[in-house]
Amino acid sequence: MRLLIALPLLLLLVLFALSNRQPVSLHVWPTDYTATLPLSLAVLASMAIAFLAGGLLVWVSELVQRRRARRAEQTVRLLEAQVQELKARLAEPPPP
Repeated sequence: MRLLIALPLLLLLVLFALSNRQPVSLHVWPTDYTATLPLSLAVLASMAIAFLAGGLLVWVSELVQRRRARRAEQTVRLLEAQVQELKARLAEPPPP
């Protein structure tokens, strides 16, 4: 199933890279650094950087949720242990 999805996307990626080979100069604004790259490489690299930046933002925003879930699981384990302890006390016969 992955192959059925990946092959057409890879084919489109290769066709895009082959059809956009014109050189493009990229300038980094505060410096005098200039890079001349094929247009397809510049576009695909910027898309990859944006994808990774978005993934990083989502990962950082989920840290709070994961911390809250870990605390909730720890509380559940503590409460389950207390319930088991209370059940064990109730099962014991009372002292004479």
